[in-house]
Amino acid sequence: MSKDRKIKLGLSMRYLGYHVAAWRHRDVPADGAVHFDYFLKSAIKAEAAKLDMIFFADGLGIRASDEPAGSLCRDMRNVELEPLTLLAALGVCTKHIGLVATASTTYNEPFHVARKFASIDHISGGRAGWNVVTSWSEQEAWNFSRDTHLGYAERFERADEFVDVVKGLWNSWEDDAFIRDKESGVFYEPSKLHTLNHKGKHFSVRGPLNAARTPQGRPIIVQAGGSEAGRELAAKDADVVYSNAFELAPAKAFYDDVKARLAKHGRTADQLLIMPGVTLYVGKTREEAQAKFDELQALIDPLSGLAMLHAYLGDLSAYDVDGPVPEVVLSGNQVRSIAENLLNLARKDKLSIRQLYQTVAAGNGCRVLIGTPADVVDDLQHWFESGAADGFNMCPATLPQGIDDLAELVIPEMRRRGLFRTEYEGVTLRENLGLKSLAFGA
Repeated sequence: MSKDRKIKLGLSMRYLGYHVAAWRHRDVPADGAVHFDYFLKSAIKAEAAKLDMIFFADGLGIRASDEPAGSLCRDMRNVELEPLTLLAALGVCTKHIGLVATASTTYNEPFHVARKFASIDHISGGRAGWNVVTSWSEQEAWNFSRDTHLGYAERFERADEFVDVVKGLWNSWEDDAFIRDKESGVFYEPSKLHTLNHKGKHFSVRGPLNAARTPQGRPIIVQAGGSEAGRELAAKDADVVYSNAFELAPAKAFYDDVKARLAKHGRTADQLLIMPGVTLYVGKTREEAQAKFDELQALIDPLSGLAMLHAYLGDLSAYDVDGPVPEVVLSGNQVRSIAENLLNLARKDKLSIRQLYQTVAAGNGCRVLIGTPADVVDDLQHWFESGAADGFNMCPATLPQGIDDLAELVIPEMRRRGLFRTEYEGVTLRENLGLKSLAFGA
């Protein structure tokens, strides 16, 4: 491992934080998720701390049902700003930090996605990233003239072709295609325009894209699926993978597996960064950190807790909440990798349903760390140096408190150990992530 290798850090900024009761915290503005200034303040703090990127997950609907009855009206995850609109605005208010958001391959068309992210890359000077996801919920299907969502295999088959088309459209123009010669009257060099003419099972897209090649060559591609199909998509196309694991051994197994798949696609290990999600509760003392955690845990409504498990494991309301987590058959309706992680955790630690929903609620399914800056960095450094992570996607329990704790407590400890930058290395997100520049056609 290179001594100069640094941990990469992203900040996930969706909603008001990753704790299910974040909106009830006394220092969190309950209406923050619909106000631009709320996100701008956190983005500016993240950039001042020299984080690599901010990230907005997204869904095309309210991905929840009122199960158990009365839970939906207690959920903060019901209204938010559309993330690409938000990224465009943040792009003109920041200078260095990467701007990543989700766009579904299930309910978009490739041309839309290619054009929007190319525009954000131009607006921001080369800082855009697209998080590739497949939509999985019935609630989203109902918003797009469907009674049910696409099947699991079809979603990923469509996603694979979708990404190929988007990448092809991003290569419509060579870097120096636009000569804009006023004297001769020639605006672009015809030989440097490439029309895609894609015809596949799911898409027929002629092109070319009406957006020039972007400052990064193309926006960064991020992917978050841990399934077999998701791993293959990551190895073939992604620059960054957001992974989800609660323990070092499965995290390292995932890391090794995905990196090993790169070679068959003509790629090397340094062309893909793997960044597990983690939620921090950090204080100057362990007692202070625990108090922050306990305060939020006390705000969990039991109905909200059961509803969080419903999203991954189905309806458990018929079972004793203080009894063991039952065996669950995964139907494909859930985010399978997260569901499997939760079931494995429940079996290993013999968790009751209540204990499991408390675990999920604390970080919305992310791994949770509680402790001092030294405790937290010890853990992150161990994962990093053990080959389980190239960096981390920080999923704060609450915002803006989470970015304050990260910037004021955790990052100084990381810098003291030489694990994190003091200044941005480049201009584009690709440069700051330490990824190789892209030749035309890549």
